[in-house]
Amino acid sequence: MRIDTSGITPEEETAFLTLKARAVNNGWRRPILSDPGAAAAVDQIDYNFDALGVISPVVCQSSLRAKLLDDRVRSFVTEHPNAVVVDLGAGLDDGYRRVRPPATVDWYSVDLPGMAALRDDVMPPGPSEHTIGVSVTDPAWIAGIPSDRPAMVIADGLFAFLTKEQIIAAMRAITDHFPSGQLAFNDYGRMAIGVWISKLFPQKMFKKVNQLRGFEGYNDPRTPERWNPRLRLAEEFSLVDAPEVELFPTWVRISSRMARYSESMRRSARILRFSF
Repeated sequence: MRIDTSGITPEEETAFLTLKARAVNNGWRRPILSDPGAAAAVDQIDYNFDALGVISPVVCQSSLRAKLLDDRVRSFVTEHPNAVVVDLGAGLDDGYRRVRPPATVDWYSVDLPGMAALRDDVMPPGPSEHTIGVSVTDPAWIAGIPSDRPAMVIADGLFAFLTKEQIIAAMRAITDHFPSGQLAFNDYGRMAIGVWISKLFPQKMFKKVNQLRGFEGYNDPRTPERWNPRLRLAEEFSLVDAPEVELFPTWVRISSRMARYSESMRRSARILRFSF
C-alpha cells in the first residue's frame, strides 16, 4: 500500500516537483545525479506524479543543482568531520545517503510538519540523521540543533518561497547560532523565471510554484552581505558552467551553452555560497 499524501499542503506539495525530476534523471542512461532514493520515494508515495508534467530543463536543473550542493557539503564535511549539516526545506531530498558523511557528522533535515512526517515514512532517518518538522519562519526551528560545531547549511529551492524579511531572519538565525560555517543555496537572480516557465509550460505545478513565490530576487550576489555583516561571499557558480551540462539532452545542452553569453541567464540558475 502506498503512503497517503492527502494531508500535504500546497506549499509542501511543491517538493514533489523536484523529487520527480531527480527520479526521472536517475533513470537516464547517463544521469547527472545518481539518486536511487528519489526513484524509490516516487514508487512509495500515493500521488499522481505524471500530472506534474516535469519537463527536461527542470529535470536537468533540479538534478544538477542537487549535485553541486552535494559536492560542496562533501568538501565541507571532509574538512570539518565534526560538522553539523542543515538542509533547509529538505522535502524528500536524499542528500544524506548521496553524500555519505562521516558518522561524526550530524545531519538535520528541516521542513514543514506534514512534509517532515512524510519524509520520515518514505526515508527513515539513518544514523546521525534527524528530521525537524517546523517552518523556518518560526524562530524556534534552530533551537534543537547543536550550536558548538561548524555548520554547513544548504537550501535548495527554499528561499524563492520566502519573503525578503523571512530570508534575512533565517540567515541571521544561522549566523547567530553557529560559531562558523557556510551557507549555500540556489538562486535565480532577479529574473522572474517562474513567470515565463508557467507561460511556456502551463502545467498545474508550475503555476502553483509561481503563485507561491515570495521574493523577487536580486542580481548582485553580494546582497546578503549587506543584509548580514557576518556573511562573506565565497562563491557564485552558474549552472551553465558545470561540466555536467554535457549530459543534458541535446536541445537543453545547446540552450545552456548559449546562456553562458548572457549575464541575466547565467544568474537565473546559480549556486551562491557564503562563509561566516
